[in-house]
Amino acid sequence: MSRRTKTLISAIVIVFLWLPIYAIFIVGLARHVLPGAPWYVTLLYYALAGTLWIVPIGLSLPWMHREPKPSP
Repeated sequence: MSRRTKTLISAIVIVFLWLPIYAIFIVGLARHVLPGAPWYVTLLYYALAGTLWIVPIGLSLPWMHREPKPSP
């Protein structure tokens, strides 16, 4: 598979699957965990959640940029 194809697949998966599912999960979790929490706890929660979404994306980068193996 070429680098261009891998990049396209990763972009589609990230934009249309990973980000919406992650956002819905984080908001749903916040509704159960944070009701009545002080503003600074909520701020910390969303700051951490807003940073952690990138971890799986960072793990896909080496796969995406790996050169294809030459065919024999």
